Amino acid sequence: MRVLGVDPGTYHLGVGVVDYDDGDFRHMYSAVVSPAKSGALPHRLAYLYEHLCDIIRQWVPDEVAIEQPFASRNVKAAMAIGQAQAIAMLVAAQSQVPVTTYPPRRIKQAVTDYGGSSKEQVQEMVAALLGGEEVFESSDEADALAVAICHINSNRSADIVFLD
Repeated sequence: MRVLGVDPGTYHLGVGVVDYDDGDFRHMYSAVVSPAKSGALPHRLAYLYEHLCDIIRQWVPDEVAIEQPFASRNVKAAMAIGQAQAIAMLVAAQSQVPVTTYPPRRIKQAVTDYGGSSKEQVQEMVAALLGGEEVFESSDEADALAVAICHINSNRSADIVFLD
C-alpha cells in the first residue's frame, strides 16, 4: 500500500509518501511545497494544485490521507488551512484516489500513542517508524508522513479479526 499524507497549509504544505508492505514502513518521498508568501491566495492555491498534481502523477498513491484543520481562535488561519485541504481533496478526486481525513489528535495518537504529543515527539516517532535517522526539512514534512502512517495504521487495525 502506498499512501500520500498531506499536512495542509497555504504557505507550507507538507507532503509525504509512505509504502507499507509486510509489516514494514518505507519512506519514499517527502517535501514541503511553499508558494511565494507575497502571492495572493488564489495564486498560492494554484501553485499547491499544480505541485500536488505532479506528486500524484509521479508517486501514484493508492490512497491520500489529509490532516483536518485544527479549529482555533484564528479563524483566518483555519480558513486558509481548510482551503489547502480542499485543494488536496480535489487533486485526489480528479486522480480517482480515495481520500480520508484525520483530526490532529488522532494522528498523534496513531503515531506516538498519545494524542497530546509535541511536534518534537511526533518527529522522533516518525523517524523511528521509518527506520531511524530521518532529518526533516520542517515539522510540516514530518507531520505529512505522520498522516500517512496514521492512515496505514487505521487500515491495519480495521483488518484485525478477533477470534473467540
